[in-house]
Amino acid sequence: MIAVISSSGIEFPPPWVIEILSPAQSQTKVTGNILHCLRNGTQLGWLIDPSERSILVYHRDRLPDLLTGADVLPVLEGINLILSVDEVFSWLKRR
Repeated sequence: MIAVISSSGIEFPPPWVIEILSPAQSQTKVTGNILHCLRNGTQLGWLIDPSERSILVYHRDRLPDLLTGADVLPVLEGINLILSVDEVFSWLKRR
């Protein structure tokens, strides 16, 4: 599924939303964006917080999970990927 973007925004929600929180962003605003997507059909959302080295995982049907370290991240059904929080942060390291 490919999201169609028009002048009014995305025409339908992506199945999976991933946000990386930057120091200049409001966590409340970014969380609000993820929740908006979940209310409108998105199945899974990740909020990556580099300063805390944690990932909040949002599902449509339950409270969010706070994952850190060696915790394995959930992915969409049908995607063959096993990925830990530590692995994500190893990709985000500044060089």
